Amino acid sequence: MNSLSLQPLTLPNSLQTEPGYSTTPAMRPLSSRLSQRVLDVPPSGIRKYFDIAATMEDVVSLGIGEPDFVTPPPILQAGIQSLQRGHTSYTSNSGMYELREAVAQNLRRRYGAPAYDVEKEVLITVGVSEAMYLAMQAILDPGDEVIVPQPCFVSYTASIILAGGNVVDLPTYADDNFEIRPEAIRAAITPRTKALLIGFPSNPTGAVMDLSGMLEIARIAAEHDLLVISDEIYDRLVYAGHHHIMFAALPGMAERTIHLGGMSKDYAMTGWRIGYTAGPADLIGAMRKIHQYLIMSAPTVGQEAALAAFTDPASEEYVQQMVESYDRRRRLIHKGLNEIGLKCFEPKGAFYAFPSVKATGMNEHEFCERLLVEEHVAVIPGSAFGKGGEGHVRCAYAASIDHIETALERMDRFVRRHG
Repeated sequence: MNSLSLQPLTLPNSLQTEPGYSTTPAMRPLSSRLSQRVLDVPPSGIRKYFDIAATMEDVVSLGIGEPDFVTPPPILQAGIQSLQRGHTSYTSNSGMYELREAVAQNLRRRYGAPAYDVEKEVLITVGVSEAMYLAMQAILDPGDEVIVPQPCFVSYTASIILAGGNVVDLPTYADDNFEIRPEAIRAAITPRTKALLIGFPSNPTGAVMDLSGMLEIARIAAEHDLLVISDEIYDRLVYAGHHHIMFAALPGMAERTIHLGGMSKDYAMTGWRIGYTAGPADLIGAMRKIHQYLIMSAPTVGQEAALAAFTDPASEEYVQQMVESYDRRRRLIHKGLNEIGLKCFEPKGAFYAFPSVKATGMNEHEFCERLLVEEHVAVIPGSAFGKGGEGHVRCAYAASIDHIETALERMDRFVRRHG
């Protein structure tokens, strides 16, 4: 049998002597090898504190925005059964029909949502983060502007920049309970404004909006023909008599709203990575087009578990228990922070408190760093979430009661020492 041997490639002498020829590949400067969009995305202001905390012992973390509950047993069991039955193939690009149907029915039953066409107007995604990315990629051309109330979840700005859009910051303030001032929206609108991005209940502030405020935002959106992307991932986690308002359910808003929701927070399913989006067929169709090339379909086992979350009555009992537990923690941390001297407005949604640290004489970065080093308590500087967060820190009360009490004791000691 003849064997083939590979010989080194020898270039003609004439080519080797061409001016500028080199056998060594030219190295481009690092900055020129990366897209400007990626370079424009700021690094996460959260990761630094997690990295420091990971090197220390006995750290009590109020930093991570993740439920400390295990996924409820009926949902877990549905996921296990999915695997045992061999359901390990792709689903439709849009997601399981039954799950899309359950999403539409849940939104209609709870919030009076429009009757979404399950085939054309509902899409299952890999968490809400993918849904947010898809929305921005689908609607934005280079230079289009999106108004974003600040402080906000860290991925909002990144998703807009990566789609070639421009972020227009809309600071909110503690004196207004971090609600949006309608006149501030009007002042931010320009001929390039394409959309308004809102997220209530809010990460990082815990703020909510009442009906009158939402209706005013809706009027502005209609007057200026704006799209609205509404991130409602914390819709079930509301307290103190507040009732969640689905923006797309407001009069005339279904036609211009991309609704984002998911399973991570309400159902303690962060690692299952199941989100969903609902909206007009043309917008959801464009998002589906990107999704099918980018993702194919959300995890099958996660979809079947999510279906149980919506349809198994036993799952609802666990959700109510989690909400009641968060409410107890919310009241504990709100009262404790104010007693320490860290002024904090009352959060009525999600699982975050957003106290001011100005009374300590430190800025938010110094406060977080020294609290972590001296008392081993991890919180996140408010400015990591954008304008309006200066002088504040985010404390996640998704931790246990014992952890919250320990953190408050250490924070009290810290503030007394430096106050």
